[in-house]
Amino acid sequence: ACILAVGAGEERVIVNPDPSSPNPFITANILTVTLSCDHRVVDGAVGAQWLQEFKKLMEDPLRLLL
Repeated sequence: ACILAVGAGEERVIVNPDPSSPNPFITANILTVTLSCDHRVVDGAVGAQWLQEFKKLMEDPLRLLL
C-alpha cells in the first residue's frame, strides 16, 4: 500500500548546528526519501510517523541493532 522512493545521497552545504563553532557552514550527506501511500489503506499520519522513525534509524544506524 506504500512506495518508498530513495534518491541518491549528495553532499550539501548546511548551517552548522553548533553556534559556538567558528565556521557557520558545514557539509553534510543528504539523502532524499519520499513515501507515497494509498490513503484507502494507510492513513497519512501513520505514514508520517513511519518516516520520522525511518529518519531516526538512518541518522543513527546502530539503533537497528538494538
